[in-house]
Amino acid sequence: MADRSAARLARLHRVRSLQLDLVRADEARAAQRVASETALRDRIDGLARSVAPVESPAPSSAVSFIAQAHYRERLNQSAVAAASRVQTAENGLSHARERTLAAQRDRTAIEKLIERAKSDAVRAEMRALENQPGEVRKKRHDPC
Repeated sequence: MADRSAARLARLHRVRSLQLDLVRADEARAAQRVASETALRDRIDGLARSVAPVESPAPSSAVSFIAQAHYRERLNQSAVAAASRVQTAENGLSHARERTLAAQRDRTAIEKLIERAKSDAVRAEMRALENQPGEVRKKRHDPC
């Protein structure tokens, strides 16, 4: 029976370790997604700042002003969308971190069960040794 439970615990430990590795990979992908979305948001913000209206001494055409205004409006829309994507990615990262912690707790619980089973087995062996009948020693020589 002890062999079956030890094998079951070993199998559970392998499964929990695999699950932890998969969840950690998901967390790494979520962190990469946050970094990517943040970089995109920063790039859009930089572009929006670079096309901000500036006062120029030379007269510009109305078509140029209209084109710049249209471009700024599109950049502002993209900036709002990028900010929402960053928020969504950060939420995904926080959920991935929670799943990683849960998987780590599960694996740690299995490891504690394995350690408890080993200590129980050692205690059982010690009790068996204590319950064994003692040896009768032969005297090697007669009393002097």
